Amino acid sequence: MNDATPFALMTNGAALPWGDVPEWPVGEFLRATGAELDRGGRLSSLFGVPEGDALRLVAVVAFDAWNTLAVGRSEPFRGSYPALAATHAEAHLFEREVWEQHGVDPRGHPWLKPVRKDHGAGPAVGDFFRVDGREVHEVAVGPVHAGIIEPGHFRFQCAGEEVMHLEIALGYQHRGIEEAMVGGPHRATFHQMETVAGDTTIGHATAYASALEALSGTEAPLRTQWLRSIALELERLANHTGDLGALAGDVAFLPTASACGKIRGDFLNLTAVICGNRFGRGVAHPGGCALDVGTERAGRLLAGLDAALAEVERAAAWLWDSASARARFERTGHLHAKQAAEIGVVGPAARACGLVRDVRFDHPAGWYRIAQVPVSVWPDGDVFARARVRWLEIQRSGEFLREQLGAAPEGEMRVALPASAPDSLAVAMVEGWRGEVCHVALTDGGGRLRRYKITDPSFHNWTGLALALRGQAISDFPLCNKSFNLSYCGFDL
Repeated sequence: MNDATPFALMTNGAALPWGDVPEWPVGEFLRATGAELDRGGRLSSLFGVPEGDALRLVAVVAFDAWNTLAVGRSEPFRGSYPALAATHAEAHLFEREVWEQHGVDPRGHPWLKPVRKDHGAGPAVGDFFRVDGREVHEVAVGPVHAGIIEPGHFRFQCAGEEVMHLEIALGYQHRGIEEAMVGGPHRATFHQMETVAGDTTIGHATAYASALEALSGTEAPLRTQWLRSIALELERLANHTGDLGALAGDVAFLPTASACGKIRGDFLNLTAVICGNRFGRGVAHPGGCALDVGTERAGRLLAGLDAALAEVERAAAWLWDSASARARFERTGHLHAKQAAEIGVVGPAARACGLVRDVRFDHPAGWYRIAQVPVSVWPDGDVFARARVRWLEIQRSGEFLREQLGAAPEGEMRVALPASAPDSLAVAMVEGWRGEVCHVALTDGGGRLRRYKITDPSFHNWTGLALALRGQAISDFPLCNKSFNLSYCGFDL
């Protein structure tokens, strides 16, 4: 990487003084950010930091090939700025969110509207894009869904059965988690981090813990880093197994659907062996963990892991051996690699397009600096590819766990965290089971949280689902939707 970059360079899980982050007038800042993206970076985060009645923009650009993050900021400004999304599509949701939250206008933005329903920044999310034509009709789904699904609205523009355009409207709850972080950490902060997206409890809690450890200049004990990696891979196994079953269910292949529902529970129960909670609450506290896994529990984990992996292998074999199920998966919901790169898709959805994007490999932190999980990639970008990437990751996470449970490091589980450094910025990224979880923490002069920005992988990937539906039969939507399996609540922060 060329060290002449104007941005400040840092690594995942590190912090630097706020004064060391270079700043420019907002127009120059956006041009510099665009130049970083043009030379191989991708936008991990872009957000606003209020300065009195003005606003700064902060960008975090990931250079995956060099395991490096680049950070820059604008000078305070008011009113408007030239939209980065006009030339770099991956910025479009970030800039819409900044407009929604702070009221500054990204001039030239190709399609400016709020990210979240009825937020009050401008036109309501109900102002949908429309396609004209005699044979064109609309199909509206949601926001209220059956069962316990959270609110989300899908508006299809169709010519007959073919989807010409899908628009997705989310954010009906206005959860306010980022706003609640200001002035913290508070007593409730850690529990809020564990519920950013409940199925990614361990991913978000680990990112939060890493951010606070970076701000305090402390590294979690090695044994804690090991335990976090165990919990993260169990979270991945449970969710990928559940997704394989759900995909089978969407094409009415009931043997795999039934089996995987049960096996997902087995993996969740293994997480409960670690901490007493099936979703991993309490595993990733800042500074370490009060829990430990001794020899007896490690043996129980290994025995349960072997049994569950053997069962999921049989269930997956049934699915791959079914010609009718494969025919429904193949060439359905195709997302081109170029599209995925342009809009910033992450996680299994990106890897299923042939993109090598995995925080564990590109920006390793914690135990992943010591033990690697091979990156699982498939080139086709369709439902079959997204299912196969999940299956590859199940196998590789299983092998990782087998190796690590037999070679636990010795040492303490927890260290006391000093106060966070004042006027500092930290970036912590974790490869959650959906993809990159990015937390950016900024402290004030007293070391309290001044701004805390969370980017769930779903924020990057919902647009990928919309593009994958173009040209598909509308009846393929449930299958395509499940193949991405994105979070509603992780998007609504």
